[in-house]
Amino acid sequence: MIKVGSIFIPVTNIEQATEWYEKHLGVKKIEGWGEGAGFYFPDSDTQLGLIEVEETQPSEFVVKGDRKNSYFNFLVKDIDTIYHELNSSGVKTTEIEDFNGMKHFDFFDLDMNAFSVVDEPVDSPFHRDNVKMMQQNRK
Repeated sequence: MIKVGSIFIPVTNIEQATEWYEKHLGVKKIEGWGEGAGFYFPDSDTQLGLIEVEETQPSEFVVKGDRKNSYFNFLVKDIDTIYHELNSSGVKTTEIEDFNGMKHFDFFDLDMNAFSVVDEPVDSPFHRDNVKMMQQNRK
């Protein structure tokens, strides 16, 4: 079975990025190595890796025109609380938007890497509980 193990993010200063990600995303450092460091989320199997690079690199792709999409998103249960916490601690964010019941916003790290935060409505086929039911029914 294949699962997402780690997500890697390019950063220009590993020490500053480590402090930022620990403070704002609540990740815990596992270990560092040469140009990188690995972290875990307290409530998730997926790990996070920060890799020091010489120049900033995009963490999103162009969909069409000037519309962009991040490569992955962070799933939350209470988007309003996360939004307030990030904003009150000085993290740059976009406004919360509603897309057919799914709320989302983007935030940016020290290197202006863009990340999306989403909160799926319970009746969405993409809601974590509905996905779990699909997984269990297809085993």
